[in-house]
Amino acid sequence: MAVDAWITVVVLLGVLLALVRQRTSPWVVVLGGVIALLVLGVITPAEAFTGFSNPAPITVAALYVVAAGIEKTGALAPVMQRTLGDRGAYRLPLLRVLTPTVGASALLNNTPIVAMLIPQVTAWCERRGRSASKFLMPISFAAVLGGLLTVIGTSTNLVVSGQMTELGLEAIGFFEIGRLGLPIAILGLLVLVAVAPRLLPARRSAREELQSEGRRFSIEMIVQPGGPVDGRTVEEAKLRSLPGLFLVSVDRGDTVIAPVRPDTVLRGGNRLHFVGSVSKVVDAQLMPGLRSAELEHVLDLKSESAKYFEVVVGSQSPLVGRTLRESDFRSTYQAAVVGIHRSGHLVDGKLGAQTIRLGDTLIVVSDPDFRKRWRDHSDFLLVAGLDGSPPAATPRAWIPVTVLALVVGLAAFGVMPILQGSLLGAVALIATGVLSAQEARRAVDLEVILVIASAFGLASAMQVSGLAEALAGGLVASLGSFGTLGVLLGLVLATIVLTELVTNNAAALLMLPVAVATAESVGLDPRGAAIAVAVAASASFLSPIGYQTNMMVYGPGGYRFTDYARLGWVLTLMVVIATVLLTPLLWP
Repeated sequence: MAVDAWITVVVLLGVLLALVRQRTSPWVVVLGGVIALLVLGVITPAEAFTGFSNPAPITVAALYVVAAGIEKTGALAPVMQRTLGDRGAYRLPLLRVLTPTVGASALLNNTPIVAMLIPQVTAWCERRGRSASKFLMPISFAAVLGGLLTVIGTSTNLVVSGQMTELGLEAIGFFEIGRLGLPIAILGLLVLVAVAPRLLPARRSAREELQSEGRRFSIEMIVQPGGPVDGRTVEEAKLRSLPGLFLVSVDRGDTVIAPVRPDTVLRGGNRLHFVGSVSKVVDAQLMPGLRSAELEHVLDLKSESAKYFEVVVGSQSPLVGRTLRESDFRSTYQAAVVGIHRSGHLVDGKLGAQTIRLGDTLIVVSDPDFRKRWRDHSDFLLVAGLDGSPPAATPRAWIPVTVLALVVGLAAFGVMPILQGSLLGAVALIATGVLSAQEARRAVDLEVILVIASAFGLASAMQVSGLAEALAGGLVASLGSFGTLGVLLGLVLATIVLTELVTNNAAALLMLPVAVATAESVGLDPRGAAIAVAVAASASFLSPIGYQTNMMVYGPGGYRFTDYARLGWVLTLMVVIATVLLTPLLWP
Protein backbone atom coordinates (compact mmCIF):
# COMPACT_ATOMS: atom_id res chain seq x y z
CA MET A 1 0.00 0.00 0.00
CA ALA A 2 1.04 3.60 -0.57
CA VAL A 3 2.03 5.93 2.27
CA ASP A 4 -1.34 7.71 2.12
CA ALA A 5 -3.11 4.38 2.59
CA TRP A 6 -1.06 3.59 5.70
CA ILE A 7 -1.78 7.06 7.10
CA THR A 8 -5.48 6.47 6.48
CA VAL A 9 -5.27 3.12 8.29
CA VAL A 10 -3.70 4.73 11.36
CA VAL A 11 -6.25 7.55 11.44
CA LEU A 12 -9.20 5.18 10.96
CA LEU A 13 -7.99 2.89 13.74
CA GLY A 14 -7.72 5.91 16.03
CA VAL A 15 -11.25 7.00 15.09
CA LEU A 16 -12.68 3.52 15.66
CA LEU A 17 -10.93 3.17 19.02
CA ALA A 18 -12.22 6.55 20.18
CA LEU A 19 -15.75 5.71 19.06
CA VAL A 20 -15.69 2.38 20.90
CA ARG A 21 -14.41 3.99 24.13
CA GLN A 22 -17.21 6.63 23.96
CA ARG A 23 -15.19 9.23 25.84
CA THR A 24 -15.95 11.99 23.31
CA SER A 25 -18.97 12.85 21.19
CA PRO A 26 -18.96 10.83 17.93
CA TRP A 27 -19.09 13.92 15.74
CA VAL A 28 -15.94 15.30 17.37
CA VAL A 29 -14.12 12.01 16.78
CA VAL A 30 -15.17 11.57 13.15
CA LEU A 31 -14.63 15.21 12.21
CA GLY A 32 -11.28 15.14 14.00
CA GLY A 33 -10.25 12.16 11.88
CA VAL A 34 -11.23 14.00 8.69
CA ILE A 35 -9.26 17.09 9.73
CA ALA A 36 -6.21 14.92 10.50
CA LEU A 37 -6.36 13.38 7.02
CA LEU A 38 -6.77 16.85 5.50
CA VAL A 39 -3.80 18.29 7.40
CA LEU A 40 -1.64 15.27 6.49
CA GLY A 41 -2.42 15.81 2.82
CA VAL A 42 -4.26 12.55 2.20
CA ILE A 43 -7.39 14.34 0.98
CA THR A 44 -8.16 17.78 -0.42
CA PRO A 45 -10.59 20.23 1.22
CA ALA A 46 -13.21 19.33 -1.39
CA GLU A 47 -12.85 15.62 -0.56
CA ALA A 48 -12.75 16.23 3.21
CA PHE A 49 -16.00 18.15 3.27
CA THR A 50 -17.83 16.49 0.42
CA GLY A 51 -20.44 15.26 2.89
CA PHE A 52 -21.48 18.79 3.75
CA SER A 53 -22.55 19.34 0.14
CA ASN A 54 -24.06 15.88 -0.29
CA PRO A 55 -27.89 15.70 -0.28
CA ALA A 56 -27.97 12.88 2.31
CA PRO A 57 -27.32 14.87 5.54
CA ILE A 58 -29.73 17.64 4.51
CA THR A 59 -32.40 15.08 3.62
CA VAL A 60 -31.99 13.36 6.98
CA ALA A 61 -32.32 16.72 8.77
CA ALA A 62 -35.49 17.62 6.86
CA LEU A 63 -37.05 14.24 7.60
CA TYR A 64 -36.31 14.77 11.30
CA VAL A 65 -38.56 17.83 11.12
CA VAL A 66 -41.34 15.95 9.32
CA ALA A 67 -41.18 13.19 11.95
CA ALA A 68 -41.37 15.82 14.71
CA GLY A 69 -44.59 17.13 13.21
CA ILE A 70 -46.07 13.62 13.24
CA GLU A 71 -44.99 13.13 16.85
CA LYS A 72 -46.20 16.50 18.14
CA THR A 73 -49.67 16.19 16.67
CA GLY A 74 -50.04 12.56 17.75
CA ALA A 75 -50.94 11.54 14.21
CA LEU A 76 -49.97 7.91 14.79
CA ALA A 77 -51.58 7.66 18.23
CA PRO A 78 -55.03 6.40 17.10
CA VAL A 79 -53.41 3.58 15.12
CA MET A 80 -50.93 2.54 17.79
CA GLN A 81 -53.47 2.68 20.64
CA ARG A 82 -55.55 -0.04 19.00
CA THR A 83 -52.68 -2.38 18.20
CA LEU A 84 -52.25 -4.53 21.31
CA GLY A 85 -55.87 -5.48 21.89
CA ASP A 86 -57.06 -7.68 24.74
CA ARG A 87 -56.69 -11.17 23.32
CA GLY A 88 -53.69 -13.46 23.61
CA ALA A 89 -50.90 -13.77 26.14
CA TYR A 90 -47.86 -12.61 24.18
CA ARG A 91 -47.70 -13.69 20.55
CA LEU A 92 -50.97 -12.25 19.24
CA PRO A 93 -50.53 -8.84 20.93
CA LEU A 94 -46.90 -8.88 19.80
CA LEU A 95 -47.91 -9.46 16.18
CA ARG A 96 -50.52 -6.71 16.43
CA VAL A 97 -48.03 -4.13 17.68
CA LEU A 98 -45.02 -5.15 15.58
CA THR A 99 -46.81 -5.06 12.23
CA PRO A 100 -47.71 -1.33 12.27
CA THR A 101 -44.32 -0.58 13.81
CA VAL A 102 -42.60 -2.08 10.77
CA GLY A 103 -44.91 -0.16 8.43
CA ALA A 104 -44.52 3.19 10.18
CA SER A 105 -40.73 2.84 10.39
CA ALA A 106 -40.56 2.49 6.62
CA LEU A 107 -41.58 6.12 6.26
CA LEU A 108 -40.61 7.83 9.51
CA ASN A 109 -37.61 8.16 11.78
CA ASN A 110 -38.07 5.18 14.10
CA THR A 111 -37.00 7.06 17.24
CA PRO A 112 -40.33 8.90 17.82
CA ILE A 113 -42.26 5.74 16.97
CA VAL A 114 -40.50 3.73 19.67
CA ALA A 115 -40.66 6.68 22.10
CA MET A 116 -44.43 6.83 21.67
CA LEU A 117 -44.91 3.08 22.11
CA ILE A 118 -42.77 2.58 25.23
CA PRO A 119 -45.15 4.19 27.79
CA GLN A 120 -48.24 2.77 26.09
CA VAL A 121 -46.93 -0.79 25.97
CA THR A 122 -45.54 -0.57 29.51
CA ALA A 123 -48.89 0.62 30.88
CA TRP A 124 -50.75 -2.07 28.89
CA CYS A 125 -48.47 -4.77 30.31
CA GLU A 126 -48.92 -3.52 33.88
CA ARG A 127 -52.71 -3.56 33.57
CA ARG A 128 -52.63 -7.17 32.36
CA GLY A 129 -49.87 -8.49 34.56
CA ARG A 130 -47.47 -9.15 31.68
CA SER A 131 -43.80 -8.37 31.41
CA ALA A 132 -42.92 -5.36 29.24
CA SER A 133 -39.52 -6.95 28.55
CA LYS A 134 -41.28 -9.43 26.24
CA PHE A 135 -42.46 -6.53 24.05
CA LEU A 136 -40.09 -3.58 24.12
CA MET A 137 -36.99 -5.16 22.58
CA PRO A 138 -39.04 -6.74 19.76
CA ILE A 139 -40.58 -3.31 19.10
CA SER A 140 -37.11 -1.80 18.72
CA PHE A 141 -36.03 -4.63 16.42
CA ALA A 142 -39.23 -4.28 14.36
CA ALA A 143 -38.51 -0.56 13.92
CA VAL A 144 -35.07 -1.49 12.61
CA LEU A 145 -36.58 -4.01 10.18
CA GLY A 146 -39.11 -1.46 8.95
CA GLY A 147 -36.30 0.86 8.02
CA LEU A 148 -35.17 -1.65 5.38
CA LEU A 149 -38.28 -1.15 3.24
CA THR A 150 -37.62 2.29 1.71
CA VAL A 151 -34.70 4.59 1.08
CA ILE A 152 -36.02 7.01 3.74
CA GLY A 153 -36.56 4.22 6.27
CA THR A 154 -33.26 4.97 8.00
CA SER A 155 -30.60 7.61 7.75
CA THR A 156 -28.19 4.80 6.81
CA ASN A 157 -30.09 4.13 3.59
CA LEU A 158 -29.91 7.80 2.64
CA VAL A 159 -26.23 7.96 3.52
CA VAL A 160 -25.41 4.93 1.36
CA SER A 161 -27.51 6.35 -1.46
CA GLY A 162 -25.64 9.66 -1.25
CA GLN A 163 -22.22 7.99 -1.20
CA MET A 164 -23.16 5.79 -4.16
CA THR A 165 -23.42 8.91 -6.31
CA GLU A 166 -19.90 9.85 -5.20
CA LEU A 167 -18.70 6.43 -6.40
CA GLY A 168 -20.29 6.78 -9.83
CA LEU A 169 -23.46 4.78 -9.13
CA GLU A 170 -27.05 5.97 -9.33
CA ALA A 171 -28.82 6.81 -6.08
CA ILE A 172 -31.05 4.14 -4.54
CA GLY A 173 -34.63 4.20 -5.80
CA PHE A 174 -37.36 4.85 -3.27
CA PHE A 175 -38.50 1.23 -2.95
CA GLU A 176 -35.38 -0.39 -4.42
CA ILE A 177 -33.86 -1.40 -1.09
CA GLY A 178 -37.21 -3.03 -0.28
CA ARG A 179 -36.47 -5.74 -2.83
CA LEU A 180 -34.07 -7.13 -0.26
CA GLY A 181 -35.53 -5.48 2.83
CA LEU A 182 -39.12 -6.71 2.46
CA PRO A 183 -38.39 -10.45 2.63
CA ILE A 184 -35.99 -9.79 5.51
CA ALA A 185 -38.62 -7.73 7.35
CA ILE A 186 -41.28 -10.41 6.88
CA LEU A 187 -38.95 -13.18 8.04
CA GLY A 188 -37.81 -11.03 10.95
CA LEU A 189 -41.39 -10.34 12.01
CA LEU A 190 -42.17 -14.05 12.03
CA VAL A 191 -39.00 -14.80 13.99
CA LEU A 192 -39.78 -12.16 16.61
CA VAL A 193 -43.32 -13.39 17.16
CA ALA A 194 -42.20 -17.02 17.30
CA VAL A 195 -39.15 -16.85 19.56
CA ALA A 196 -39.15 -13.52 21.47
CA PRO A 197 -41.63 -14.66 24.17
CA ARG A 198 -39.50 -17.76 24.72
CA LEU A 199 -35.99 -16.28 24.55
CA LEU A 200 -36.57 -13.01 26.37
CA PRO A 201 -36.65 -13.24 30.18
CA ALA A 202 -39.36 -11.56 32.22
CA ARG A 203 -37.57 -8.52 33.60
CA ARG A 204 -38.93 -5.82 35.87
CA SER A 205 -38.94 -2.30 34.45
CA ALA A 206 -37.63 0.74 36.27
CA ARG A 207 -41.12 1.66 37.37
CA GLU A 208 -41.91 -1.86 38.61
CA GLU A 209 -38.66 -1.92 40.58
CA LEU A 210 -39.52 1.41 42.14
CA GLN A 211 -43.04 0.28 42.96
CA SER A 212 -41.92 -3.01 44.51
CA GLU A 213 -39.16 -1.39 46.58
CA GLY A 214 -40.84 1.94 47.22
CA ARG A 215 -42.00 1.08 50.72
CA ARG A 216 -38.50 -0.02 51.52
CA PHE A 217 -37.02 3.41 50.95
CA SER A 218 -39.90 5.89 50.97
CA ILE A 219 -41.10 7.88 53.97
CA GLU A 220 -43.18 10.97 54.63
CA MET A 221 -42.60 13.32 57.55
CA ILE A 222 -44.72 16.20 58.83
CA VAL A 223 -43.27 19.50 60.03
CA GLN A 224 -44.40 20.07 63.61
CA PRO A 225 -46.08 23.49 63.99
CA GLY A 226 -43.94 25.73 66.21
CA GLY A 227 -41.09 23.21 66.21
CA PRO A 228 -37.43 23.85 65.40
CA VAL A 229 -37.99 23.29 61.65
CA ASP A 230 -41.12 25.47 61.28
CA GLY A 231 -40.26 28.71 59.46
CA ARG A 232 -36.75 27.67 58.45
CA THR A 233 -35.45 26.96 54.96
CA VAL A 234 -34.47 23.47 53.84
CA GLU A 235 -30.82 24.43 54.04
CA GLU A 236 -31.16 26.02 57.50
CA ALA A 237 -32.95 22.92 58.76
CA LYS A 238 -30.03 20.83 57.41
CA LEU A 239 -32.35 18.68 55.32
CA ARG A 240 -30.55 19.21 52.01
CA SER A 241 -27.47 17.00 52.44
CA LEU A 242 -28.67 14.19 54.66
CA PRO A 243 -26.49 11.07 54.34
CA GLY A 244 -28.52 8.35 52.60
CA LEU A 245 -31.72 10.42 52.43
CA PHE A 246 -33.11 12.71 49.76
CA LEU A 247 -35.92 15.25 50.14
CA VAL A 248 -38.09 14.75 47.06
CA SER A 249 -41.02 17.13 47.59
CA VAL A 250 -42.81 19.41 50.02
CA ASP A 251 -46.61 19.15 50.10
CA ARG A 252 -48.18 22.35 51.48
CA GLY A 253 -51.71 21.06 51.06
CA ASP A 254 -52.68 23.41 48.27
CA THR A 255 -49.52 22.91 46.24
CA VAL A 256 -46.60 20.52 45.92
CA ILE A 257 -43.05 21.83 45.54
CA ALA A 258 -40.89 19.49 43.47
CA PRO A 259 -37.97 19.60 43.17
CA VAL A 260 -37.21 21.23 46.50
CA ARG A 261 -34.82 24.19 46.52
CA PRO A 262 -32.40 24.96 49.38
CA ASP A 263 -34.24 28.25 50.06
CA THR A 264 -37.69 26.63 50.26
CA VAL A 265 -39.27 27.71 53.58
CA LEU A 266 -40.84 24.92 55.60
CA ARG A 267 -44.08 25.57 57.44
CA GLY A 268 -45.89 23.71 60.18
CA GLY A 269 -48.06 20.94 58.75
CA ASN A 270 -46.02 20.60 55.55
CA ARG A 271 -45.57 17.00 54.48
CA LEU A 272 -41.98 16.19 53.48
CA HIS A 273 -41.40 13.25 51.17
CA PHE A 274 -38.02 11.49 51.56
CA VAL A 275 -36.42 8.53 49.81
CA GLY A 276 -33.40 6.63 51.07
CA SER A 277 -32.00 3.39 52.41
CA VAL A 278 -33.73 1.33 55.08
CA SER A 279 -31.57 2.42 57.99
CA LYS A 280 -31.79 6.06 57.04
CA VAL A 281 -35.57 5.92 56.76
CA VAL A 282 -35.63 4.69 60.36
CA ASP A 283 -33.22 7.45 61.42
CA ALA A 284 -35.43 10.07 59.77
CA GLN A 285 -38.16 9.43 62.33
CA LEU A 286 -35.82 10.73 65.06
CA MET A 287 -35.27 14.14 63.44
CA PRO A 288 -36.24 17.01 65.80
CA GLY A 289 -39.14 19.09 64.54
CA LEU A 290 -40.47 16.31 62.30
CA ARG A 291 -42.94 13.54 63.03
CA SER A 292 -43.59 10.44 60.98
CA ALA A 293 -46.61 10.40 58.73
CA GLU A 294 -48.17 7.25 57.34
CA LEU A 295 -45.56 5.49 55.19
CA GLU A 296 -46.61 5.99 51.62
CA HIS A 297 -45.44 4.77 48.23
CA VAL A 298 -43.14 7.08 46.32
CA LEU A 299 -45.41 6.98 43.27
CA ASP A 300 -48.57 7.67 45.29
CA LEU A 301 -47.98 11.41 45.29
CA LYS A 302 -51.04 12.83 43.56
CA SER A 303 -50.87 16.41 42.43
CA GLU A 304 -51.15 18.40 39.25
CA SER A 305 -47.99 20.20 40.35
CA ALA A 306 -45.74 17.14 40.48
CA LYS A 307 -45.38 14.42 37.85
CA TYR A 308 -43.08 11.43 37.59
CA PHE A 309 -41.11 10.63 34.44
CA GLU A 310 -38.59 8.06 33.30
CA VAL A 311 -35.70 9.26 31.18
CA VAL A 312 -33.04 7.20 29.41
CA VAL A 313 -29.48 8.53 29.32
CA GLY A 314 -27.87 8.27 25.87
CA SER A 315 -24.29 8.49 24.64
CA GLN A 316 -24.59 12.20 23.86
CA SER A 317 -25.88 13.16 27.30
CA PRO A 318 -23.65 15.46 29.39
CA LEU A 319 -24.66 13.37 32.42
CA VAL A 320 -22.58 10.34 31.38
CA GLY A 321 -19.55 9.95 33.63
CA ARG A 322 -20.74 12.55 36.14
CA THR A 323 -22.70 12.33 39.37
CA LEU A 324 -26.04 14.03 39.82
CA ARG A 325 -24.40 16.43 42.23
CA GLU A 326 -21.61 17.29 39.80
CA SER A 327 -24.09 17.95 37.01
CA ASP A 328 -26.28 20.06 39.34
CA PHE A 329 -29.23 18.02 38.11
CA ARG A 330 -31.94 19.79 40.10
CA SER A 331 -31.01 23.26 38.90
CA THR A 332 -30.20 22.26 35.33
CA TYR A 333 -33.32 20.20 34.64
CA GLN A 334 -35.74 21.60 37.24
CA ALA A 335 -36.30 18.04 38.41
CA ALA A 336 -35.23 15.65 41.14
CA VAL A 337 -34.07 12.05 40.65
CA VAL A 338 -35.76 9.55 42.98
CA GLY A 339 -34.41 6.36 41.45
CA ILE A 340 -31.70 5.09 39.09
CA HIS A 341 -32.34 1.86 37.22
CA ARG A 342 -29.31 0.06 35.83
CA SER A 343 -28.92 -3.40 34.26
CA GLY A 344 -32.26 -4.62 35.54
CA HIS A 345 -32.01 -3.28 39.10
CA LEU A 346 -32.40 -0.12 41.12
CA VAL A 347 -29.14 1.41 42.25
CA ASP A 348 -28.65 1.41 46.01
CA GLY A 349 -27.02 4.13 48.05
CA LYS A 350 -27.20 7.90 47.93
CA LEU A 351 -28.32 8.85 44.44
CA GLY A 352 -26.47 12.14 44.29
CA ALA A 353 -23.12 10.36 44.58
CA GLN A 354 -23.82 7.79 41.83
CA THR A 355 -21.91 8.20 38.57
CA ILE A 356 -24.38 8.14 35.69
CA ARG A 357 -23.69 5.57 32.98
CA LEU A 358 -24.80 5.14 29.40
CA GLY A 359 -28.23 3.47 29.33
CA ASP A 360 -29.23 4.38 32.89
CA THR A 361 -32.92 5.05 33.39
CA LEU A 362 -33.65 7.85 35.83
CA ILE A 363 -36.97 8.19 37.63
CA VAL A 364 -37.49 11.92 38.10
CA VAL A 365 -40.13 14.13 39.65
CA SER A 366 -40.82 17.53 38.15
CA ASP A 367 -43.59 19.80 36.88
CA PRO A 368 -45.89 18.60 34.06
CA ASP A 369 -43.91 20.49 31.40
CA PHE A 370 -40.71 18.50 31.98
CA ARG A 371 -41.25 16.27 28.94
CA LYS A 372 -42.06 19.22 26.72
CA ARG A 373 -38.84 20.96 27.75
CA TRP A 374 -36.47 18.03 27.29
CA ARG A 375 -37.93 15.54 24.81
CA ASP A 376 -36.10 17.11 21.84
CA HIS A 377 -32.73 17.46 23.57
CA SER A 378 -29.83 15.04 23.30
CA ASP A 379 -29.57 14.88 27.10
CA PHE A 380 -32.14 12.06 27.11
CA LEU A 381 -33.00 9.42 24.50
CA LEU A 382 -36.46 9.01 26.00
CA VAL A 383 -38.66 11.15 28.21
CA ALA A 384 -41.89 9.38 29.14
CA GLY A 385 -44.50 10.02 31.80
CA LEU A 386 -45.10 7.22 34.30
CA ASP A 387 -48.86 7.56 34.11
CA GLY A 388 -48.81 5.58 30.84
CA SER A 389 -51.43 7.85 29.28
CA PRO A 390 -51.17 7.76 25.49
CA PRO A 391 -50.87 11.01 23.55
CA ALA A 392 -54.06 12.16 21.88
CA ALA A 393 -54.19 13.13 18.23
CA THR A 394 -54.74 16.85 17.75
CA PRO A 395 -57.10 18.37 15.16
CA ARG A 396 -54.07 19.37 13.07
CA ALA A 397 -52.71 15.84 12.83
CA TRP A 398 -53.83 15.62 9.19
CA ILE A 399 -51.31 18.27 8.14
CA PRO A 400 -48.05 16.36 8.79
CA VAL A 401 -49.68 13.15 7.53
CA THR A 402 -50.58 14.88 4.26
CA VAL A 403 -47.10 16.38 4.03
CA LEU A 404 -45.47 12.97 4.53
CA ALA A 405 -47.78 11.35 1.97
CA LEU A 406 -46.85 14.02 -0.58
CA VAL A 407 -43.12 13.63 0.10
CA VAL A 408 -43.37 9.87 -0.31
CA GLY A 409 -45.63 10.03 -3.35
CA LEU A 410 -43.54 12.61 -5.22
CA ALA A 411 -40.33 10.67 -4.55
CA ALA A 412 -41.80 7.23 -5.28
CA PHE A 413 -43.17 8.29 -8.69
CA GLY A 414 -40.08 10.25 -9.63
CA VAL A 415 -41.85 13.63 -9.70
CA MET A 416 -39.48 15.25 -7.22
CA PRO A 417 -36.27 14.01 -5.55
CA ILE A 418 -36.42 13.21 -1.85
CA LEU A 419 -34.21 16.16 -0.94
CA GLN A 420 -36.49 18.78 -2.45
CA GLY A 421 -39.66 17.08 -1.25
CA SER A 422 -38.48 16.69 2.33
CA LEU A 423 -37.26 20.30 2.48
CA LEU A 424 -40.60 21.58 1.18
CA GLY A 425 -42.37 19.36 3.70
CA ALA A 426 -40.31 20.74 6.59
CA VAL A 427 -40.96 24.31 5.48
CA ALA A 428 -44.69 23.58 5.11
CA LEU A 429 -44.94 22.34 8.70
CA ILE A 430 -43.33 25.54 9.96
CA ALA A 431 -45.41 27.76 7.65
CA THR A 432 -48.68 26.14 8.80
CA GLY A 433 -47.74 26.53 12.46
CA VAL A 434 -47.59 22.80 13.19
CA LEU A 435 -44.04 23.37 14.41
CA SER A 436 -42.38 26.56 15.50
CA ALA A 437 -38.96 27.42 14.10
CA GLN A 438 -37.46 26.57 17.49
CA GLU A 439 -39.22 23.18 17.60
CA ALA A 440 -38.01 22.41 14.09
CA ARG A 441 -34.45 23.28 15.05
CA ARG A 442 -34.61 21.10 18.17
CA ALA A 443 -36.03 18.21 16.13
CA VAL A 444 -32.84 17.97 14.09
CA ASP A 445 -30.14 15.92 15.80
CA LEU A 446 -27.19 18.04 14.75
CA GLU A 447 -24.67 15.57 16.14
CA VAL A 448 -26.02 12.82 13.89
CA ILE A 449 -25.93 15.17 10.90
CA LEU A 450 -22.32 16.11 11.66
CA VAL A 451 -21.30 12.45 12.00
CA ILE A 452 -22.89 11.65 8.64
CA ALA A 453 -21.36 14.62 6.84
CA SER A 454 -17.92 14.06 8.37
CA ALA A 455 -17.91 10.32 7.66
CA PHE A 456 -18.11 11.08 3.94
CA GLY A 457 -14.60 12.52 4.30
CA LEU A 458 -13.32 9.27 5.80
CA ALA A 459 -14.90 7.30 2.96
CA SER A 460 -13.25 9.62 0.45
CA ALA A 461 -9.86 9.04 2.10
CA MET A 462 -10.29 5.28 1.82
CA GLN A 463 -11.03 5.63 -1.86
CA VAL A 464 -8.41 8.17 -2.98
CA SER A 465 -5.60 6.68 -0.87
CA GLY A 466 -6.10 3.26 -2.39
CA LEU A 467 -7.00 1.71 0.98
CA ALA A 468 -10.43 0.54 -0.20
CA GLU A 469 -8.89 -1.19 -3.19
CA ALA A 470 -6.22 -2.80 -1.01
CA LEU A 471 -8.80 -4.06 1.50
CA ALA A 472 -10.94 -5.35 -1.33
CA GLY A 473 -7.94 -7.22 -2.72
CA GLY A 474 -7.23 -8.76 0.67
CA LEU A 475 -10.87 -9.79 1.06
CA VAL A 476 -10.91 -11.42 -2.36
CA ALA A 477 -7.59 -13.19 -1.70
CA SER A 478 -8.80 -14.64 1.61
CA LEU A 479 -12.39 -15.49 0.65
CA GLY A 480 -12.30 -15.64 -3.12
CA SER A 481 -11.93 -19.41 -3.05
CA PHE A 482 -15.44 -19.58 -1.60
CA GLY A 483 -16.84 -17.74 -4.61
CA THR A 484 -19.09 -14.71 -4.77
CA LEU A 485 -21.15 -15.83 -1.79
CA GLY A 486 -18.04 -16.14 0.39
CA VAL A 487 -16.85 -12.64 -0.48
CA LEU A 488 -20.31 -11.19 0.10
CA LEU A 489 -20.49 -13.00 3.44
CA GLY A 490 -17.21 -11.36 4.47
CA LEU A 491 -18.53 -7.91 3.57
CA VAL A 492 -21.78 -8.42 5.47
CA LEU A 493 -20.10 -9.77 8.60
CA ALA A 494 -17.51 -6.99 8.64
CA THR A 495 -20.27 -4.38 8.34
CA ILE A 496 -22.30 -5.91 11.17
CA VAL A 497 -19.26 -6.01 13.46
CA LEU A 498 -18.47 -2.35 12.72
CA THR A 499 -22.11 -1.39 13.33
CA GLU A 500 -22.06 -2.91 16.80
CA LEU A 501 -18.81 -1.11 17.62
CA VAL A 502 -19.48 2.34 16.15
CA THR A 503 -22.43 4.18 14.60
CA ASN A 504 -24.34 2.48 11.80
CA ASN A 505 -23.87 5.45 9.46
CA ALA A 506 -20.10 5.47 9.95
CA ALA A 507 -19.96 1.69 9.47
CA ALA A 508 -21.86 1.94 6.19
CA LEU A 509 -19.69 4.73 4.82
CA LEU A 510 -16.45 2.98 5.75
CA MET A 511 -17.50 -0.33 4.22
CA LEU A 512 -19.13 1.05 1.07
CA PRO A 513 -15.92 1.83 -0.89
CA VAL A 514 -14.56 -1.60 0.03
CA ALA A 515 -17.80 -3.28 -1.05
CA VAL A 516 -17.90 -1.55 -4.43
CA ALA A 517 -14.23 -2.29 -5.14
CA THR A 518 -14.65 -5.91 -4.06
CA ALA A 519 -17.78 -6.40 -6.16
CA GLU A 520 -15.97 -5.23 -9.27
CA SER A 521 -13.20 -7.79 -8.59
CA VAL A 522 -15.46 -10.83 -8.26
CA GLY A 523 -18.15 -10.04 -10.79
CA LEU A 524 -20.80 -9.04 -8.27
CA ASP A 525 -23.07 -6.11 -9.15
CA PRO A 526 -21.65 -3.12 -7.21
CA ARG A 527 -25.17 -1.84 -6.72
CA GLY A 528 -26.23 -5.04 -4.99
CA ALA A 529 -23.09 -4.99 -2.84
CA ALA A 530 -23.80 -1.40 -1.78
CA ILE A 531 -27.39 -2.21 -0.81
CA ALA A 532 -26.19 -5.30 1.08
CA VAL A 533 -23.91 -3.01 3.11
CA ALA A 534 -26.84 -0.66 3.82
CA VAL A 535 -28.94 -3.56 5.10
CA ALA A 536 -26.12 -5.04 7.17
CA ALA A 537 -25.29 -1.65 8.70
CA SER A 538 -28.87 -1.32 9.94
CA ALA A 539 -29.01 -4.88 11.29
CA SER A 540 -28.04 -3.99 14.84
CA PHE A 541 -29.56 -6.59 17.13
CA LEU A 542 -26.68 -7.80 19.31
CA SER A 543 -26.26 -4.99 21.85
CA PRO A 544 -28.09 -1.93 23.18
CA ILE A 545 -25.37 0.47 22.00
CA GLY A 546 -25.47 -0.37 18.29
CA TYR A 547 -28.77 1.37 17.55
CA GLN A 548 -30.54 4.25 19.25
CA THR A 549 -33.91 2.55 19.70
CA ASN A 550 -32.17 -0.43 21.35
CA MET A 551 -30.80 1.93 23.98
CA MET A 552 -34.20 3.60 24.41
CA VAL A 553 -35.86 0.36 25.55
CA TYR A 554 -32.89 -0.78 27.65
CA GLY A 555 -34.01 0.75 30.96
CA PRO A 556 -37.83 0.71 30.51
CA GLY A 557 -37.62 -2.99 29.66
CA GLY A 558 -35.38 -3.73 32.63
CA TYR A 559 -32.94 -5.49 30.30
CA ARG A 560 -29.40 -6.58 30.95
CA PHE A 561 -26.73 -6.12 28.31
CA THR A 562 -26.64 -9.81 27.43
CA ASP A 563 -30.40 -9.99 26.84
CA TYR A 564 -29.93 -8.41 23.41
CA ALA A 565 -27.66 -11.19 22.17
CA ARG A 566 -30.14 -13.84 23.38
CA LEU A 567 -32.70 -12.68 20.84
CA GLY A 568 -30.46 -10.68 18.52
CA TRP A 569 -28.27 -13.55 17.31
CA VAL A 570 -31.29 -15.24 15.74
CA LEU A 571 -32.23 -12.10 13.80
CA THR A 572 -28.63 -11.37 12.88
CA LEU A 573 -28.14 -14.89 11.50
CA MET A 574 -31.36 -14.56 9.51
CA VAL A 575 -30.26 -11.19 8.05
CA VAL A 576 -26.83 -12.53 7.11
CA ILE A 577 -28.18 -15.64 5.38
CA ALA A 578 -30.97 -13.78 3.57
CA THR A 579 -28.66 -10.96 2.43
CA VAL A 580 -25.96 -13.29 1.13
CA LEU A 581 -28.38 -15.57 -0.70
CA LEU A 582 -30.79 -12.97 -2.11
CA THR A 583 -28.42 -10.18 -3.18
CA PRO A 584 -26.88 -12.05 -6.19
CA LEU A 585 -30.38 -13.09 -7.30
CA LEU A 586 -31.91 -9.61 -7.03
CA TRP A 587 -28.93 -7.80 -8.58
CA PRO A 588 -27.41 -10.39 -10.97
